[in-house]
Amino acid sequence: MIMKFLNHSISFAALAAAALLIPTATLAADAAAGKASFNANCSSCHGESGKGDGPVGAALQPPPRDFTTGEFKFDADGDGTPGTDADLTAVISQGAAAFGGSPLMAPWPTLSEDDVANVVAHIRSLKQ
Repeated sequence: MIMKFLNHSISFAALAAAALLIPTATLAADAAAGKASFNANCSSCHGESGKGDGPVGAALQPPPRDFTTGEFKFDADGDGTPGTDADLTAVISQGAAAFGGSPLMAPWPTLSEDDVANVVAHIRSLKQ
């Protein structure tokens, strides 16, 4: 009986450990690849450093979000917490106007799901 319990406990522990090793979307995202996409698509407004100080962004009202603060406005998925990865993904994919924000933050439907996840990972890396 004890041996059966130990074998079951060991199997459960192995399963739990394996679950920790399965990458999630956030862990699987590539911030370096996201930086390349960000620089190509977002930096003209948000700036290469993400401070909202890109050359086009200087003329925009409201100004582009400063990602270095790590503060976000939209709760696009309605979970009560603004600025989750799902929120950032929705704003990038659908634009801020879809969530009551500025239409100047245009949607980027041409980016793949992986590209958006990578951009989100890069945006997270900008917080100072």
